[in-house]
Amino acid sequence: MTPISQVRMRKGSAHTAAQPGRLGLHPAGATAHACRGMTSIRARPGRTSAMLGSRAAGFARGLRAVALAWLPGWRGRSFALARTAGAPHGGDLQPPACPEPRGRQLSLSAAAVVDSAPRPLQPYLRLMRLDKPIGTWLLYLPCTWSIGLAAEPGCFPDWYMLSLFGTGAILMRGAGCTINDMWDQDYDKKVTRTANRPIAAGDISTFQSFVFLGGQLTLALGVLLCLNYYSIALGAGSLLLVITYPLMKRISYWPQLALGLTFNWGALLGWSAIKGSCDPSVCLPLYFSGVMWTLIYDTIYAHQDKRDDVLIGLKSTALRFGENTKPWLSGFSVAMLGALSLVGVNSGQTAPYYAALGAVGAHLTHQIYTLDIHRPEDCWNKFISNRTLGLIVFLGIVLGNLWKEKKTDKTKKSIENKIEN
Repeated sequence: MTPISQVRMRKGSAHTAAQPGRLGLHPAGATAHACRGMTSIRARPGRTSAMLGSRAAGFARGLRAVALAWLPGWRGRSFALARTAGAPHGGDLQPPACPEPRGRQLSLSAAAVVDSAPRPLQPYLRLMRLDKPIGTWLLYLPCTWSIGLAAEPGCFPDWYMLSLFGTGAILMRGAGCTINDMWDQDYDKKVTRTANRPIAAGDISTFQSFVFLGGQLTLALGVLLCLNYYSIALGAGSLLLVITYPLMKRISYWPQLALGLTFNWGALLGWSAIKGSCDPSVCLPLYFSGVMWTLIYDTIYAHQDKRDDVLIGLKSTALRFGENTKPWLSGFSVAMLGALSLVGVNSGQTAPYYAALGAVGAHLTHQIYTLDIHRPEDCWNKFISNRTLGLIVFLGIVLGNLWKEKKTDKTKKSIENKIEN
C-alpha cells in the first residue's frame, strides 16, 4: 500500500470517528480513536508533511467529537471526560450501548386512571366522563355550598354528607352523560369534538348503554335513600330535568338555562339533607346564583362547537349571543354575585365569606375580559377554570361559618362580664 493510500485510509478512519452515529461508535469512543491516531503520528516522525497534515485534520475532527460528546447530558459528559482523562472503564461511568427504554410514567390524572383500567371497561368509564371530571366538579360544588351554609355556626360542614353527595354527583353526572349521548348519538357523529364518544363511535351499543344507565340510576337511588324523606322526594323531582335537558338544544337557544336548573339542584338538596327542609330565604337565591353561574361557564363551553352546531341545526346561547357574548356574561356575573350576597345576608355570613365573593368577582372579571370566543382551546381553559371559582365560594362559606364561633365567644364573654359587673 502506498503512503498516499495509507493517508486516505487513515483520513477516512478519523472521519468515521468524528461521526458517532456510524459503526455504532459512542461519542466517547471517538476520543480514544483520535488519541490513538495522535500516538501513531508521534511514533513515526519520518512521515511526509502531507501525512502529518492529514493526521492533524483527523485529530481536529476527533476533538470535535469530544465536544459533541458533552452536549446530550450529564451521563455523556461524565463518560467523555473520564475517557479523555484516562480514567478506568467500568462502574457507573459506563453508559449503555443504546438508550435505555423509558417505562410508562405513573400519572394520577383522571384520564390516566381510565386508560389503565381493563380495556372492556374503558368505554363505560368514558361514557360516564370519568376521564373528564370537570363536569362532576361543577355538579358537586353547589351541593357543597348548600351543605356548608347549613352547618352549625363555628362548625365544619358535615363530612359524611359531603362524601355522600360526592358519590351521588359522580353517579348522576354519569347517568346524565349517558342519557345525553343516547339522545345525541346521531349528532355526535357529525361533530369533530364528540365523534369519538363511545356510543357515537360504536364502542357501546344503545342497548348496552341503556342497561348501564339503569345500573347508575340504581346506585344513585341507593345514595338518595340515605337522606331524609323530604330530600328523597326533592331529589326524585330532578330526574325529569335530567332526562329532558338533552332535548332542549333542539328546540331552544337556551339549553344552558335548562342545564343550570338541572346542575344546581344540589343547592336545594344539600340544605334539606342537613336541616330537614329548604329555607327559601337562603336556598332560592343560592339556587339562582348557581343557575347564573352555569349560564356563564356553559355559554363559554358552547362556543367550542358553534360552527358544527350551525351545520347540524342545534341551538345554544353561544349562537344566540354571538359577538355580544361578553356583555351577556357580565350581566350573569352581576346577577350571580348579587344573589350570593343576599345568601350571605340571610344566613348571617361573616367577613371571610364576603372576601371570597370579592375574589369570585375578580375571577369572573378576568375570565370574561380575557375570553377569546373564537379560540376553542381558550374557551376550554376558561370553562375548566370555573372549578377554582366554585372552590373559592365553598372556602368562603366554610371560613365564614368558622368565623361565627369567634364572634359568638366574644359575645358570650362580654355578656358574662356585664353580669359580673
